[in-house]
Formats: sequence, structure tokens, C-alpha cells
Amino acid sequence: MRPPFLLGYGTNGLADHPLPAALGLLDDAGYDAVALTLGFPHLDPLSAPPGAVAAVGARLASMRHGAGAAVVVETGTRYLLDPVHKHRPTLVDRDADRRMRYLTRAIDVAAELGAQCVSFFSGVLPADDRHAEGRARLLGRLPALVEHAAARDVSLALEPEPGMLVETVDDGLRVLRDLGDPPVLGLTVDVGHCLVVEPGGVDGALRAAAPVLRNVQLDDMPRTHHEHRPFGEGDLDLAATLATLADIGYRGVAAVELPRHSHAAPDLVAASIEALTRAWKEVTA
Repeated sequence: MRPPFLLGYGTNGLADHPLPAALGLLDDAGYDAVALTLGFPHLDPLSAPPGAVAAVGARLASMRHGAGAAVVVETGTRYLLDPVHKHRPTLVDRDADRRMRYLTRAIDVAAELGAQCVSFFSGVLPADDRHAEGRARLLGRLPALVEHAAARDVSLALEPEPGMLVETVDDGLRVLRDLGDPPVLGLTVDVGHCLVVEPGGVDGALRAAAPVLRNVQLDDMPRTHHEHRPFGEGDLDLAATLATLADIGYRGVAAVELPRHSHAAPDLVAASIEALTRAWKEVTA
């Protein structure tokens, strides 16, 4: 028996494979969904040739014996916009034009693919800036993205990240409230992050985010620091996490997020779905 939500795997953990080969591995392993990170080496939304997005859509539609794989669009490519500064510019930087163009284009790609959402982060506050300044920039820029997403019938999901201006689920919920809780804007929750920064742990964070939860990332992690690890190599109770997702009625994509493990992708693609299947059997037992 499969869980009521969709099990996926992130292409940022398959960066040593061309995208067709990466999707083939996920299809062969039996995943329901793909978390597609836009940028090199797979699908750069700013330089993709004509027809590239449609070709990816066709491949996704052919997966699962023709039933099609669900997709969420991820935007965490490290050096796409600046070859020297990781993730820069972000939505909290003084000049965010390149980030805004990238996210706008990501929304367009998501619309063409029929993606469940576009997931994005706030960014790390520049060292010489005050929190209030960065937050004001974020709140000033999000309405344009919300408007564009609403026009394209695309959902957005703001991801809290350790060390970023929006670090916790509570931070994210406050941003949503300050913007008037726009229907197209929700949250992404990475369960590994919850071990590091969430006062209520994984269960508390997922339950707090439940009404606006659009996307889930699955990975193990130590409680002490932000380091994505394969299942069984950190402090995550995977069965309890899946049980919470089922209990809150989540029906979206829950995708494995291992961005530093492309070197072992074939093994981890297989091992991760096996671990998820075992954990779900524990839940249903």
C-alpha cells in the first residue's frame, strides 16, 4: 500500500546525470513524483531552447507506465545567478532583479508543466543589513510573484531554511499573514530542517504548516547542524514523519532532498524508496 501523498525525489540529487537519465532512474525505481530543480545541469529556465520545457513535460507524462509523474518546481540551484556567491542574489538582497526574473520564469515553466507548486526561499540576510530591512524587501517583492503566479494558476511555496531570514515555519506563517494570506502562497517544509531549528520538531512544524502546506522535502539530518543525509544517517524518525503527514491530510509531493549526494545517486534513489516503503509499512502496521 502506498501513502496518500506522492513520493518523489529531487533532481538536485542527480546532478551528475543528464535529465532524461535522471528521470529514467526515478521511473524505474517507482517514484510517484519529481522535484525538478531549475538550472544547470538539467533545465535552465533562463536559457532553455524552444521546446525544452515541452519535452520535459512529455517525459514526465510518460512515466509510471503512462499514468504520468507529478512534479514540483524547485529553485535552489546554487550558482546559477552568480558564479561566485551561492544563491545570490536573493529576495532579501538590495538588488534582486536577477532573482525576480528567475522566479518569474520558474512560474512560467511550472504552468507549462502543470506543476503542483514552485518552491523558493527568502535568502540569507546580507551581513551589513538589519533584519527589518531584509524583511521589508521580501514583503515588497513577493506581491509581484504572487500576482504572476495567480495569473498562471500556479501555487507558490516559501521554504524556511536554517540561517535564512525566513528560518522557521512560524517565520513563514508571519510572512503569509503580513501579505494577507494570498491563496496561491503556502509553505514548503523540509523535515530535516525541522530537527535543527523548529522548537516543536518535525511533528510540530508539519502540524503548524498543515493549512498552507504545499510541498514537503524528505531527508535525514543531525539535530546539531544543517547537513542533508540519507535516511538512517541522522536523527529523523521517518515512520513518525510519514504518519504525521498522513494524519494532517497532506496529499501533495513529499520528495527526497539529497543535494550533496549526486555521486551516489543510483544507489540512493533505490535505497530511499526502499526506506520510505519500509517506514510506511510500519505506519500502516
